Amino acid sequence: MEQVSPYPRWIPLFLGFIINATVGMTTYSWSLFIKPLNAEFGWSRAEIALAFAICCFLFGTSSFLAGKLNDKFGPKRVVFAGGLLLGTGFALTGYIDSKIQLYLFYGLMAGAGAGLIYLPAVALAPRWWPDRRALATGVIVLGLGLGSFIMAPLSASIMENPDLGWRYVFRYCGVAMGIMACLAGLCLRVPPKDWLPAGWIPPVSTTVGKTFRDYTHAEAIRTPQFKLLYIAYFCCSAAGLLVIGHIAAYAHDKGLTTWEAAGIVSVFAIANAATRICSGVLVEFLGIRRYFLLISCLQVLALACLFPVGGSYSLLWITAGFIGWNYGAIFTLFPVYCVQYFGNSAQGSNYGLLFSSWGIAGLFGPFAGGLLKDFSGTYAMPFYIAAAIALVAVGAIALCKAPPQKHVEA
Repeated sequence: MEQVSPYPRWIPLFLGFIINATVGMTTYSWSLFIKPLNAEFGWSRAEIALAFAICCFLFGTSSFLAGKLNDKFGPKRVVFAGGLLLGTGFALTGYIDSKIQLYLFYGLMAGAGAGLIYLPAVALAPRWWPDRRALATGVIVLGLGLGSFIMAPLSASIMENPDLGWRYVFRYCGVAMGIMACLAGLCLRVPPKDWLPAGWIPPVSTTVGKTFRDYTHAEAIRTPQFKLLYIAYFCCSAAGLLVIGHIAAYAHDKGLTTWEAAGIVSVFAIANAATRICSGVLVEFLGIRRYFLLISCLQVLALACLFPVGGSYSLLWITAGFIGWNYGAIFTLFPVYCVQYFGNSAQGSNYGLLFSSWGIAGLFGPFAGGLLKDFSGTYAMPFYIAAAIALVAVGAIALCKAPPQKHVEA
């Protein structure tokens, strides 16, 4: 039944965009800090990468808790609490003097805060836009890419200032990010019960007198489709995060300046942002499974080319853009997959658990990349392994087909 809402439905899209921009500022420019942290403290690539790995792990795994809390208490309280945690942890990172402090403030606090604010905004989008789920989700997660795009040159300009440095990036940005997330969270609302967009009639699935219902959370997680999606999400994320965690350091190894390395991060971020909208549109034409298989195959190819093209700034720039496009698309596609396969009723819990695979991948990918770099002396082994991991995702998506519908018992 359609109801008039005094709350325009573009507002949660804008707020979710701001919230996700904060998350993107937290995570996707991390590789810019590897060089200054190594120079000041002498820590190895693996030790520094572990902070990013912990952050990603807490980001992903706390999203499941965020989904549960969101389903029970609504997004406002969850996002506000997460914004406080994220901003405080990020700002305190600017005062560290030890690895333990780095792991605690950036890894644990900022990572957990990012997970708490990310999930409610993404889960809310399909509820306000049931007629444009893929596009709405794409707008929300576009903020992740934009946050990275803003953070890369901002960090470079602050670090290049002789009166400032890397610590001030965390101090200034941490306060700003906390304020952004908390204010946006306080303005979030859920749609009224039984609300529908004006003029839109939801499709009703019936067969031989049977009306179908959504999967419960307990039913969804027991399906082979959920397990395949979990494997695919892990593999796509592990490959992408390995690159994100080291792409600027790799550029530095190839002789690029801080600004040039920031340019590589920025083009990754631009593609990472653009794909979140464009993929939502392309899914409407190609279908989600066909499009997903296409970008997954392209990702394997791009990752395999990353190390060989490192000697050319322009080719590295282009390759980073391809990887950013394919990686960013997963944040539009997996939430939509989750809704299409299992319904909207338990989307917060379902996608929260599915997104925990990203957190596990974050713990594995960046740290493994740093460890392999320290062991082998080059980024050849990490990048080729990332390509092999992405190939596993292709197989998982190829095997994953829609689960049988659940019907309401008469």
